[in-house]
Amino acid sequence: MVAGNRIWTAALVVIGDEILSGRTQDRNVAQIATWLNVQGIRLAEVRIVPDVEERIVEAVNALRHTHDYLFTTGGIGPTHDDITVDSIAAALGVPVVVHPEGRAILEAYYAGRGGLTEARLRMARVPEGAELISNRVSRAPGIRIENIFIMAGVPHITAGMLDGLTGTLEGGRPVVSLTIGGFIAESDVADLLREAERAHAGENGGVSIGSYPFFREGRVGSNFVVRSEEEARARACIDALMRALTAAGFEVVEGGI
Repeated sequence: MVAGNRIWTAALVVIGDEILSGRTQDRNVAQIATWLNVQGIRLAEVRIVPDVEERIVEAVNALRHTHDYLFTTGGIGPTHDDITVDSIAAALGVPVVVHPEGRAILEAYYAGRGGLTEARLRMARVPEGAELISNRVSRAPGIRIENIFIMAGVPHITAGMLDGLTGTLEGGRPVVSLTIGGFIAESDVADLLREAERAHAGENGGVSIGSYPFFREGRVGSNFVVRSEEEARARACIDALMRALTAAGFEVVEGGI
């Protein structure tokens, strides 16, 4: 659903000691950011917090009031250290209850897999007043309460939950991104980038140009990403930027390097 020119934003809290220790590499930030953009929502902030209730409560209460939506990933499994549900319930000042539909889903799923144990039943626990997010992958549901979406930490399970949410959130226009790149030191073209961004300013923020340097094949290079809510404006800017870089003697590749 599109609401005029308003910019809708979301924040993400990544929960888990394994992320902070480096044992697990997070892949959900990129996945959720991409999905949100298609919904017309911008991922504006990300925090990574440990499996500590006080830290989770602090992050949730800070971010749920400053963004339209708040997503969390991790900590909703069957083990004792999965404390996300309890922590978010504490942040909202509500008790934790077993969702009857969640129980029924898990009972059906585990009927031929050893039954619904106490550990597995933990995955049906929700903050009181919550709704469920369908999960076609592992059946254990995600949770939606107020503007908070509580999701799994395993990326392919998160993807299933996002699929269940597609088209249900109010947002604006998706941001269009176009990329060019070359073996160009960003310091050599900083003024050119600034001038191109200024020349294509307009409503809804016009365009923004991001510069992303790299080192490859023993050479320094950069990819330049033009973003705008207006596809025509983004295309006009990227074309003008390609012409300006070429005129300055740089070899440019559309799509980036």
